[in-house]
Amino acid sequence: MIDTAPPPRPPVVERPVAYQVSYGAVQGVAAPGTKRVVVRVDGKVVRDVRLRARSFSLEVSLPPREVRVRVETVDQEGRRAGQTVLHVLGLPPAARPVVRPLRLDRRLESDVRRLAGDYPGDSAVYVEDLATGAGAAWNARATFPAASTLKLAIAVTVLARLDGPPAAGTDTDRLLREMLIPSDNAAANALLVQLGGSTSGGGALVNETMRGMGLERTEMYGGYVLGTALGSSRGLAAAGVPLSVVSQPYWGVGKSTTALDLAQLFRAIWLSSGGLGPLVRSGSGVAPGEARYLLYLLGRVADRGKLGRAVGGRAGVLVLHKAGWIDAARHDAGLVVWRGGILVAAAMTYRPAGTGTREDAFAGQVAAAALRRFRG
Repeated sequence: MIDTAPPPRPPVVERPVAYQVSYGAVQGVAAPGTKRVVVRVDGKVVRDVRLRARSFSLEVSLPPREVRVRVETVDQEGRRAGQTVLHVLGLPPAARPVVRPLRLDRRLESDVRRLAGDYPGDSAVYVEDLATGAGAAWNARATFPAASTLKLAIAVTVLARLDGPPAAGTDTDRLLREMLIPSDNAAANALLVQLGGSTSGGGALVNETMRGMGLERTEMYGGYVLGTALGSSRGLAAAGVPLSVVSQPYWGVGKSTTALDLAQLFRAIWLSSGGLGPLVRSGSGVAPGEARYLLYLLGRVADRGKLGRAVGGRAGVLVLHKAGWIDAARHDAGLVVWRGGILVAAAMTYRPAGTGTREDAFAGQVAAAALRRFRG
């Protein structure tokens, strides 16, 4: 007699999700009769466990890079069925979101002051080990022309008005990718219009979202010129980190932000990816899956010559960031992830005579100094 039993059904994988970061959570539901769950990362078995119920929730260690995760189920007859999730940006367990109070790291403060003192223009720096709260800053509340760094604020405002991350290939997904990865200005303007009916209307909503999460000195001022693509701090001051204004450039009217605000924005997105922080408390609606989607896009940003200049090429180090520049100013802010932890860094520079590779090198030196200190 020919066996006509149907093949086993593959599991329903709820996490990880394609085009999102993952801290190693593997969750889902197996078909009836499943006895074991096997997890493979890029073809290598990393977990093989017995299943006592249909639902499963496992933790695996993912390398800090884009991987494919396959979840296989095995029934009592040894038959296998599987589901593969592609385009998962792995982050180590040590990078999982936690809330830590800020405290001054004096050795890092000395490094930051030295770098700022050597730079022949206005600069601002904020760095923090997100796993421990140790940090340092220089001129962190001085306002600078924001340039493309505020495209991240646009992305947060867009996601706050969605019900889940946009599906791959949709117009919103395409515009977010174009705005963040090659930093396309037309895509940024289109999203502002989508938000508020005009670039100025969308900008007002961005400002409202930033104020709602406690960013004090970030101002979205209209749209972007085409053709150039490529929480409150009151409690923080008590930690001893000098969140003051030492020198502030004057450039007129336009988009503006601070090193502190940029770092706090990245910190808020990271916390939201774990269901924590001001983006959750403010009621903005940026759900964990949306934050993980945004972090995935930031991990694919093309500009690697600033924060990632000295650390991005190191084995096991990822930089998830958003840079911005105009003739007189160059900035970069983002998350630096390694197997042992995660830090946030923001470096801003301004020189009326013009900026270039020296400013890029400054951002790279800031990231390298922080990684050297926190990595130990």
